[in-house]
Amino acid sequence: MEHLPFLLLAGLILCVFFAVSFASQKLRLPSVLVYIVLGVAVSSRFTDNTTVHTVAEIGIVILFFILGMEFPLARMVAISRKVWPSGVLDVALNLGAGMALAMVFGLDPLSALVIGSVAYATSSSISARMLQEQKRLANPESEFILALLIFEDLVAPVLVSFIAAVGSGETFSGEFVWMLGLKIVLLVVGAVLLGHFGFRHLNNFIARHLERDFILLLAAGMALSYAGLAMALGLSEILGAFLAGVMLSEAGRSSELEHLLLPIRDITLPFFFFWFGTTIILGEGVSRIPLLILLILWAVIGKIITAYAGGRLYGLSPKVSCRAGFSMVHRGEFSAIIASMAAPQLKVFGGIYILVTAFLGVYLFQKAPALANWYHDRCCRRGKDPEEAKGQSPVSRSRK
Repeated sequence: MEHLPFLLLAGLILCVFFAVSFASQKLRLPSVLVYIVLGVAVSSRFTDNTTVHTVAEIGIVILFFILGMEFPLARMVAISRKVWPSGVLDVALNLGAGMALAMVFGLDPLSALVIGSVAYATSSSISARMLQEQKRLANPESEFILALLIFEDLVAPVLVSFIAAVGSGETFSGEFVWMLGLKIVLLVVGAVLLGHFGFRHLNNFIARHLERDFILLLAAGMALSYAGLAMALGLSEILGAFLAGVMLSEAGRSSELEHLLLPIRDITLPFFFFWFGTTIILGEGVSRIPLLILLILWAVIGKIITAYAGGRLYGLSPKVSCRAGFSMVHRGEFSAIIASMAAPQLKVFGGIYILVTAFLGVYLFQKAPALANWYHDRCCRRGKDPEEAKGQSPVSRSRK
């Protein structure tokens, strides 16, 4: 398959992606999952295709560049202050517990960190799509879910950078940690300074020339170049892409720039999930099945506990917190990025974990309102929320 001319290969893959995406909408499944399954199905035909990987890398860079544009510096600081207790709990119960389970089963610290990182983050793309499809964006738990996803989106690129640096052959030591931290600080400070003193003053320029093709060149160029700078420093390209988005968001034209970049993202991003699927060779066998089963069980339990307790800390009622808990089980893009950096056997392990938890998460998301109602009727009736007793709906309630 890799010997086909690039244009023929790209055209065939895009046509297949069209059919897959159309079918996934009819079946009400996230297309992310179907792309991964498609990649697994044809993995024997894509043993070493660098072209697909290059397009996949561009797709993931554009995704996190667009994500970064949603978070100007002031917004990031405000959200972090409100959601950090829930975020710390999330790190402890999902990343920390995942690492602990892996080490109990005899994995070395780095492999355990990879497993814990795969188990950590809820999929932002699946969450956003499901909230929209289920018409739950106006529900009070949606703000909390999105805030916690933002916290994860800030932590996960640092995890990816750390794993990438260690995996490249760097010796783990105090000096390594210090140098890695210094590189991350330099990259962040550079983005803050460029955003504050540079792009903040380009608002009028971008508004005046928004319809010109060179504005798209500026945005895409910033995304790729800052991602490349991160890689040159031995960090993750997604951290660089995210910071480039934060930097450009200071121009105050994020929505317009995002609109320009969406077609590029929509064409290139499916290649990442497809490419990740091709790296999962099921013929190699699945190792440590008991650990996999325990991690899948904890994927459900840990996220429910995290979102329920975090929702209560955030000020949500027990019923709404329960609904949030059953809406955050699915893993996706970050888990796939981290699993793609693992050793072959752990890559298969991580791929199966992602697929199972994603399908479980989608199912539980759809059932979350009914499960929350059952929980409220069976467990919370004695301590019924006074506002609900007066007949107020959860949507009308303030997020106390």
